[in-house]
Amino acid sequence: MATTWSLHADRALPAEPGQRGVAREIYAQIAPLPLVSMHGHIDVEHIRDNAAFGDPAELFVIPDHYLRRMLVSQGYGNHELGAASRDAGGPAAETDHRLIWRRFCENWKLFRGTPTRYWLEHELVEIFGVTTEPSAETADEIFDQLTETLALPEFHIRPLFDRFNIEILSTTDAPQSDLAAHAALAAEGWGERVVPTFRPDALFYPDRAHWRDGIRSLAEASGIDVGDYAGFLEALRQRRFAFAAAGGRASDHGHLLAETAPLEAADAQRIFDAALRAPVDATDATAFAANMLFETARMSLDDGLVMQLHPGVQRDYSHAEFERFGSDQGFDIPTQTEFTRALRPLLGAFGHDPRFRMILFTVDETVFSRELAPLAGAFPSVRLGAPWWFLDSPGGMARFRELTTETAGFYNTSGFVDDTRAFASIPARHDLARRMDAGFLAKLVIEHRLGLDEAIETAIDLSYTLPLQSYARPTA
Repeated sequence: MATTWSLHADRALPAEPGQRGVAREIYAQIAPLPLVSMHGHIDVEHIRDNAAFGDPAELFVIPDHYLRRMLVSQGYGNHELGAASRDAGGPAAETDHRLIWRRFCENWKLFRGTPTRYWLEHELVEIFGVTTEPSAETADEIFDQLTETLALPEFHIRPLFDRFNIEILSTTDAPQSDLAAHAALAAEGWGERVVPTFRPDALFYPDRAHWRDGIRSLAEASGIDVGDYAGFLEALRQRRFAFAAAGGRASDHGHLLAETAPLEAADAQRIFDAALRAPVDATDATAFAANMLFETARMSLDDGLVMQLHPGVQRDYSHAEFERFGSDQGFDIPTQTEFTRALRPLLGAFGHDPRFRMILFTVDETVFSRELAPLAGAFPSVRLGAPWWFLDSPGGMARFRELTTETAGFYNTSGFVDDTRAFASIPARHDLARRMDAGFLAKLVIEHRLGLDEAIETAIDLSYTLPLQSYARPTA
């Protein structure tokens, strides 16, 4: 007789019995806290429309590059996992969603030891009530159960939003967005629960193929002539204020480098003029993007948007996969990143201004203790973002606390910030972070470096208070 699949109450808590006992006490105080989800990529239209999630392949496999990249690394093609080719001559996307789900289930063992495994277990068992572990033999049974469950009204996105106890969720939106879906949600009373984030990366790199199309869209959305660099800056300012008026708390910047050196206005105008005629070279594009990060910081003084910067990822590393399937297919690869020198122009100009706030993320954990913790531990405007992307894992979170706490403390960090396109994984990600912080704080209690009351207060702050403070609207 098959054993009913369940999750251990102490999962991800410390193995040492004494430390585990203290961690349980701390975790019990933070497990029920509301979720503050300020760095996500959920489609706002899905929330507006109270969308259903379809079938298991549509929910878990097809949209999740974390999951697909593992299967691709073992020989599957993205098209075999439902990704649509944008090349007319490319392989056809698999349309049999049951088959896609079988491929995932029969390779369940590939996820052993990964954070993806933790998130998926939490989702399947805790949220959707699955009691059978995925395998080749159980794939069809689970598919049928989940398909039936996902069709129920209480498993549409808005009821789950309430069930997950999400207090606020931020989407990621292009500057040209009309924010109509956000306006519709605000009219229903959701304006403080779902807010936009300003993501202008595509407009900051004038060597990209569709840059000029983006400039035209920016002009249309802002109603400002973007025929020169001054007009470009003014249009961005207008859109930023529109985002802030719609409830936006932050701008988001995913550059390859952390460079922030400003350009002379004449040099910026020269690059902008050249780019209106044809894509410019990489040197000019990199200099223009660095200049725009500096200008972004300047603009934030007026509109109050928190500046999030997460450099150090070579996007679309596989040219073949990008040409075939486009972006976000699991081939964004981390690079070594330098912050101290690169951020000096920006922090020299704005780092002590009380109107400026910046959250720094990285996937290069070698800079946590060497650069980022010292920066966050010195500048009042800077907070160190949570372990992000490849480091959003038990080991990554544990190393983050070990490498940063002695220099930056807890209160120069953002608290936990999830980064997900998979809505159902949000509570799983927060749960894992809370368990890991409970374990770290329990160690300090056991070593008599913190009292239990201090550890519980700190855990509450890391889980809830600090994320709200990090993204709070500025006071007048």
